[in-house]
Amino acid sequence: MTAPDENRFDWQAAENDLTDPTTGPDAEVVDLDDARARRVPRPRPPADADDTAEDAETVDDGPEHLGGLVDAAEDIPPEVLARQRERRPILAEWARSWRGLRAAARHQSKDAGYVTAYHAVRLPKYAAKTVVWAPVGLFRGLGRALHWASAEEGNWHLRQAAATRGEADVWLKLDARRQRQSVWRWWVLAAGAGATVAGAIVLTLGPAWWRYLALAVVVPLLATLGRPADKPLTDRVTEGTRYRKLTADLVRRALTSLQMAAINSAVAKDPKAISFPVDIHRDGPGHLAVVDLPYGVEAAEVVARRGRLASAMRLPLDQVWPEPAPGHTGRLALWVGYEPASQMTQPPWPLLSESAKVDLFKAFPFATTPRLDVLDAELMFRNWLFGGQPGSGKTFALRTLLLAASLDARAEIRGYELKGVGDFAVLEQVMAEYGNGFDDETLARCFAFIEWLYEECRRRSKRIEHYARLGKAPENKVTPELASLKGSGLHPLVAWFDELQELMTSKYAKESGEILEKVIKLGQALGVIILIGTQIPDKDSLPTGITRNVNSRFCLSVADQTANDMILGTSAYKQGYRATVFVPVDEAGWGILRGFGPKPSAVKSYKVDNIKAAQIVTRAVALRQAAGTLPKPDEQTREVAPVADVLGDLARVWPGDEKAVWNETLCALLAELRPDVYGGWEAAQLTTALKPHPLVKVGDVGRRIDGKATTRRGIKHPDVLAAIAERDRKRSAG
Repeated sequence: MTAPDENRFDWQAAENDLTDPTTGPDAEVVDLDDARARRVPRPRPPADADDTAEDAETVDDGPEHLGGLVDAAEDIPPEVLARQRERRPILAEWARSWRGLRAAARHQSKDAGYVTAYHAVRLPKYAAKTVVWAPVGLFRGLGRALHWASAEEGNWHLRQAAATRGEADVWLKLDARRQRQSVWRWWVLAAGAGATVAGAIVLTLGPAWWRYLALAVVVPLLATLGRPADKPLTDRVTEGTRYRKLTADLVRRALTSLQMAAINSAVAKDPKAISFPVDIHRDGPGHLAVVDLPYGVEAAEVVARRGRLASAMRLPLDQVWPEPAPGHTGRLALWVGYEPASQMTQPPWPLLSESAKVDLFKAFPFATTPRLDVLDAELMFRNWLFGGQPGSGKTFALRTLLLAASLDARAEIRGYELKGVGDFAVLEQVMAEYGNGFDDETLARCFAFIEWLYEECRRRSKRIEHYARLGKAPENKVTPELASLKGSGLHPLVAWFDELQELMTSKYAKESGEILEKVIKLGQALGVIILIGTQIPDKDSLPTGITRNVNSRFCLSVADQTANDMILGTSAYKQGYRATVFVPVDEAGWGILRGFGPKPSAVKSYKVDNIKAAQIVTRAVALRQAAGTLPKPDEQTREVAPVADVLGDLARVWPGDEKAVWNETLCALLAELRPDVYGGWEAAQLTTALKPHPLVKVGDVGRRIDGKATTRRGIKHPDVLAAIAERDRKRSAG
């Protein structure tokens, strides 16, 4: 058909089209719906097509609306499509677990109990207010009833306007209408008065408790009617909004208050730039909001502004817990508790139960999250670093792991507390070696212990090689079967050091740091577990070679960003994982745990006091006695320095006029002199024994054996004599 003119339809052309044999009445009629169904889908434009092409995300991805994308969807496996269209659960998250139900019930009952007690205490005050305002309410109610019955408020402004203009006939008509309206109201008022009188008669003739019940209902209502608008009968329970239910508007307002240009500009263009893929729901003792941030905004950026987020929500910092959510980097999980985490009551440690046992090859309870979920930790194949300022709960957290290890009868526990106050003395019964203090003797023993650990790793590596050849160590590391095999020597060995900075700032610092780094690297597969606690996590007090190789870190309250990143790793502070927000003493035990799960998380370690710790140790002693692994008292200390005078003995056995002698030669001579003291000594032990005497330098000593130059560690005779003279001088001065 010829196209019509822009302003006038061409009827002649239309009539010709109808009579044309090719397009006339006999032409084929096409079913448009059937033709569209047979239409070949238009191919999708390439990635570099015109920028004006429609964004794929604006197309509904439902199967009935896929259009040209149907063929592409058919290539996706059904199980993938099923995951993409996952049905929402019938029950809410909080109602699908006993933990959620208990938390919700606990929160509601706690608030209801508090409100009930609050008002119960003030009942006399409320009764006095009711007595004062009830008569006022009675007269005010009667006045309002009469005013309503007279219908004066109906058209009074119209009658007033007519009177002002002098329109008498209009005023009379309006007043007549008012009178007609008031007739039925007076009847209603009379019926109400009659019912009131009848009710009063019934109450008079009825039981006394009827009258008391009527007074309890009517008098407060009259008092409410009579009181001033700004003076309620009851007091407010709270002065502020301690907790407000989490809503989408509240979350959007908080996020736009962070002063992030990427968020604010996106929301200004599209209010739905902040979306919620999952409904906001209860989660434990709080609410959880999963938020898809605007394009280009990472959840870590919001986590780093946790303080501003809490300020925007007008809540304490430890009540707002944002963290990256699974899915993509722009998805945020915002959990807001019913109350601050510092005010929540932590459940008791599950290992306090009399029947609780521990298998170090399996996870065991270590801490709780802000939602009061239990977080399990592991010891095998891990090394731990605890850091925090005094009062942060670092020692209790480290001791919790040792208490758990004591409940595995296979575990051998050795360690040194270099603070000297005896925080770990409760565990001495189950420890094969225990040192307490920061004096020279204890530091020397601690250094010797580190040297022993290195030798123990070498011994264990040979044992692993042996069992690997027999097919009992398929991955060339300790297995539960090997750890339980008597005589294998591959049982778990837990070595711990509290306040390690005392050793790392002493004269043993360089050598102990180098050896301990080797032990951490080697021991992970050999069943050697290293636990380190420190207050000063800088490079001088804690070598970076040690921190780099520790795979489990717990940073409690620290003072600054440097300490935070020294414990948790570089850029942890920038990513929003900040232990600086925790307050020492008040929030003891709270910290950031790294190494468990895809990202660090804020947790609170269980606090086990000395009384409960002693109860656990008692159970651990019984388990070890039954297994035959309880250390004997005479085996719990390892002497590393001779009882005799090592300097004097060296001077006595010094061979001839030799200026320098190898340590191994001197050890043999000392063993001949005092076999009960020096028997079995090696060069390293002599080096350790000479540490308290800085004038004696252990260095390389060269000799020629069979014409070949040989160098070994040794000492010089003048150094020994100088050390003896200095010692005698100090004794004389004392």
